[in-house]
Amino acid sequence: MTATPELQDQDLPNAAAEIPSVETVPEADRSEITARLLEQIGNTDDELEQKRLRDEVVVLNMGVARAIAARYRDRGIGKDDLMQAAYVGLVKAVQGFDPSFERDFLSYAVPTVTGEVKRYFRDYGWTVRPPRRVQELQAQISRASSELSQTLHRSPKPSEVAEFLSVDVDSVIEALAADGCFTPASLDVPVGEDGSTSLGELLGEDDADLGRAEARILLAPAVRRLAPRDRRILELRFFHGWTQEQIAGDIGVTQMQVSRLLARILSDLRAELS
Repeated sequence: MTATPELQDQDLPNAAAEIPSVETVPEADRSEITARLLEQIGNTDDELEQKRLRDEVVVLNMGVARAIAARYRDRGIGKDDLMQAAYVGLVKAVQGFDPSFERDFLSYAVPTVTGEVKRYFRDYGWTVRPPRRVQELQAQISRASSELSQTLHRSPKPSEVAEFLSVDVDSVIEALAADGCFTPASLDVPVGEDGSTSLGELLGEDDADLGRAEARILLAPAVRRLAPRDRRILELRFFHGWTQEQIAGDIGVTQMQVSRLLARILSDLRAELS
């Protein structure tokens, strides 16, 4: 993510140099200086001067952007990316602020920066990306849960959240199930008392023996109903791995007859299983 053309990253050091001790400016002084700079922007038509003043406002309030970004750390997005998103939000706030409304700059900037950070999470923060409706519902559930927890003095049930938001319970459950999509657990995470086993080693996989077991269960009654010679042919061919020539010598027929017998036996078994 890159800053808007109004303020590029390389402009920040120059802008900061024009404001002494930016990091140590007291809150009251910062608000006063910000208000004065914004007023100067409105009183000049010189675009270069306006840009210089806006850059100063941005640099003066970068600590605010960093504080907002810090609220969202350790949620699966890198610190530098969070900072950049917050700085972009700050630039947008400076560009969009209208001092004629006579309100404090921070009352406009904080929601703008926060919104930019949240949008970054929405667009880039998902390891497994659920549908947009699930993402939006998760945000609504988070706000609703906070309100209901204060009212109920406990964590709300999905049904209570669904009623509060006027949505069906299944949608709430679906959104709650996708809650770990930002940072799903690693398959390499150690588990167990001694941590000698990874989570991935405990996950199940397809077992070929299950299919064979099912085949045996289905075939056993059908095979028992075969004539003794037919069962003998199946046993020699599929359990002992004999060739058709060997089977022919064992039961006293030709190899061609063994081939025809096998085809007929297998056809009968398929018909019975179907």
